[in-house]
Amino acid sequence: MEAVKVKNLVKKYGKKVALDNVSFSVKKGEIFGIVGRSGAGKTTLIKILRGVLDYDKGEIEILGRKDNFREITAIHLQRNFALWAEPVINNVIRKLYAIKNSADESLPMEEEWEEYEREALEILKLVGLEHKKEAFANILSGGEKQRLILARQIAKLYLKKEGVLLLDEPATMACPASKQMLLDAIKNIREKLNITVILTSHLPEIHKYLCDRCLLLEEGKVKMIDEPETVLEEFLKDMKKPYIRKPNIKERNIIEVRNVYKRYFVVHGGETLNLKDVSFDVKEGEIVSIIGPSGVGKTVMIRLLAGLEMPNKGKIIVDGVDMTNYGWERVELRKRIGVMHQEFSLPYYQTVENLLKYRLGVKGEKAIAHAKEKAKELNLSEKIVDAIYQLIDLPEPEKKAKLEKLGLSEDIIYLLFPPIVEDFNPKEILEALDLKEDILKKKVSELSGGEKVRVAMALQLITKPKILFLDEPFGDLDPITLRDVANYLKKINEKFGTTIVLVSHHVDFIKEISDRAILLDKDKIVMNGDPKEVCDEFIKRSEAKFLK
Repeated sequence: MEAVKVKNLVKKYGKKVALDNVSFSVKKGEIFGIVGRSGAGKTTLIKILRGVLDYDKGEIEILGRKDNFREITAIHLQRNFALWAEPVINNVIRKLYAIKNSADESLPMEEEWEEYEREALEILKLVGLEHKKEAFANILSGGEKQRLILARQIAKLYLKKEGVLLLDEPATMACPASKQMLLDAIKNIREKLNITVILTSHLPEIHKYLCDRCLLLEEGKVKMIDEPETVLEEFLKDMKKPYIRKPNIKERNIIEVRNVYKRYFVVHGGETLNLKDVSFDVKEGEIVSIIGPSGVGKTVMIRLLAGLEMPNKGKIIVDGVDMTNYGWERVELRKRIGVMHQEFSLPYYQTVENLLKYRLGVKGEKAIAHAKEKAKELNLSEKIVDAIYQLIDLPEPEKKAKLEKLGLSEDIIYLLFPPIVEDFNPKEILEALDLKEDILKKKVSELSGGEKVRVAMALQLITKPKILFLDEPFGDLDPITLRDVANYLKKINEKFGTTIVLVSHHVDFIKEISDRAILLDKDKIVMNGDPKEVCDEFIKRSEAKFLK
């Protein structure tokens, strides 16, 4: 029996055709994968099936219905972490109560909880979270939060005992262990509830592990529907070969981490991180990857190295500068480092040229000289100036939140560090990233997904930094674009001698790009050495069957 039928579906955004006569059907109880590059139309298709996006032409039928798809579908989005700051089981109970009573989740419950608790516990068992039922949702790991969101989303399907679960990039940003638990939860939900699952993912290994069949979307058209292996072979056939780089690693340690401790403690939530006695070096010109389970402190380590946070104890020396001391030395160092975050964002209304000029100017020698003069005029200490200047290396939302907390506007940054640009010549950087010069006149809104990633990299590289810190900014790229990024980074390292320290959950990417890998687990470094050996140990510890 067919659960989903799609015939000649067309969706346009203005003149752009996102879906072009898409037709397919999905059997009841099947796990059906949708494969394609960024911009192929995967998310658009999922939203249409959910009933939250209109389409221009075509026919859709889900479990016999031709409209009101939200009543018989559930959707799980990769980057959605909207949860109540309450125990895990309460999050599911609220959802069940709202569904049964057509009520708002925020309203107080007027019935006995016992029946809801029993059903909520059954749902938590489906996603493997019954042991966390009393834990507060806000202190769960990223992977656990994703499974709790999945539990809330399937509540309606659980009550109806039928439906279609739509998954848009499940677990792409999670570590292998978290991915494995989420993938097993999806299998368990399909088996126990006998529901149909349609998922998109950039990761071939997820389709191989989960799917019965796959559909390949290419520029909005169906190119192929077949078994996962056959579809994935076709999808990856145009992937470029890895660039063979000539390493230029110097004997000098450009980064030295000595006996660093960092602890986070949440009131009513307990300890969330406790890095203990971490020590390692990075040589100039080296590419080093930091890997480990979710919540182990990889992002915190990058932030400590970049001077965006301070350790509780220990020393961090970066290019001769003590990162644990605020002052002009750290301000000067910021010219020589670039930081690219997981949640990098580019303002849609700006041209690429304006963004590059601003970045070059604010990180330039004249901007810092101006800051020194202005600080004297305003009677600001070097510690305060340093604290303000480090905000430019933070993600945009965090920067704004910190300014607001300090009672300052963004004007203070421009007042101290005006973007003074005299010599703007981005040609070398654009060439290294395979970007044509005409991209300078484009607005961010006109860029493709792959171009946005390369422009974000160009923003960090325009100042020709000696050190580049990358915190999983490529987690949701398709494998073809990720190979391109790996090649660009190797070329940049080779051409400019840039030292690169990165965090990533993509083990193949780490093996391909790194000179060395460091494995963080259980609050400390447990392995430091050959990338393949370290990644293999990571997979073994993660018990990630989908990677085998």
